[in-house]
Amino acid sequence: MYAFLLVLLILDALLLSAVVLLQAGQGGGLATLGGAGTESVLGGRQAVTILTKLSWWCGGIFLGLSLLLSVMHRGAGTSDLQQQLRQSAPPTSQAPTGPSPLQGLTPAPGAAAPAATVPAAAAPAPATTAPATPAPAAK
Repeated sequence: MYAFLLVLLILDALLLSAVVLLQAGQGGGLATLGGAGTESVLGGRQAVTILTKLSWWCGGIFLGLSLLLSVMHRGAGTSDLQQQLRQSAPPTSQAPTGPSPLQGLTPAPGAAAPAATVPAAAAPAPATTAPATPAPAAK
């Protein structure tokens, strides 16, 4: 049903485009805005032609089909490509064992820094330094 209405919408859009392009212009357009009376700005009353009626009907049908298709459910069927992608995707139920992606970032100013959780075996041993010997004075 969805595909049928979509085809109708496309055909109606093509017909609407052709009907609008076949209509004769009312003349003047934006060029008459420079101080002419309202009769020439709004255009004179013209006889309603079949093209005018057809453009109104095609426009209404286009609006109705567009609204109907926007609220209509596309269908529960999935394409073959979607099924293949679901089958080839690896399961993501395992928790990552690597470091957190936010581990090396510094906290925002004013925010408390999180406590470091480094295992005792991985913590570096404190470095011992020998007492500094004074350098000989130069004479």
